[in-house]
Amino acid sequence: MADRLMHQAADMIRSASFVVALTGAGISTPSGIPDFRSPSSGMWNAVNPMVVASIWGFHEHPRQFYQWFQPLMRQIRAAMPNAAHVALAEMERNGWLKLLITQNIDGLHQLAGSQKVLELHGHLRSATCMQCRHQVPTVGLWPKAERGEALLCAECGGILKPDVILFGEPLDHDCLREAQESALFCDLLIATGSSLEVEPAADLPHLARRSGARVILINRQPTIADSIADITLRGDVSTVLPELVQILRR
Repeated sequence: MADRLMHQAADMIRSASFVVALTGAGISTPSGIPDFRSPSSGMWNAVNPMVVASIWGFHEHPRQFYQWFQPLMRQIRAAMPNAAHVALAEMERNGWLKLLITQNIDGLHQLAGSQKVLELHGHLRSATCMQCRHQVPTVGLWPKAERGEALLCAECGGILKPDVILFGEPLDHDCLREAQESALFCDLLIATGSSLEVEPAADLPHLARRSGARVILINRQPTIADSIADITLRGDVSTVLPELVQILRR
């Protein structure tokens, strides 16, 4: 059954003209980066995200944010792309994938070789001063952040916030618009490693479906979008995606 579904998924990819992939935290867990919502290891099991990872909490207690973020930052900086990241990069190189939309902030897709990546929830390559809005690259700043110290702006002494989207912040308008337009334009959307519980990213498969596109879901656990999927592949994404690429190569 699983083998038949894999071949059906490969056939869908080959016959599609514009394939979009949406990835979530589950694609980076094999690289050692914890997700946020899994029952056993999710990061929100131990802390209240509205306290440590909201824009309001950051304004009130920036040091508390950096102290919470410190172990995650160390894991992200040590992580390397896994087989799932590599498989998606190969799909792009071979023309099987036109656009990759990710909810992740770790940059592992680019490190694996993906070129066209929309980072819905921001990234860690830069930080912006909350006071004067001066933006700086974060290279060289992370050792201080990894000690749990708040990063300060060299221009005005204000607090620097990594350019990631915290709870209560809007997504970048242009990035979100391109993601939504791509979901409406594509004829196949592959959602992988995402619980599809966080809006507005969670709505992208539904946008694709409403515009007539097919939907493939790849995830270890069921998602709330399973009912709209043409094909659902259960398993570890670092195993399923490479196997799918092997079939595509034949």
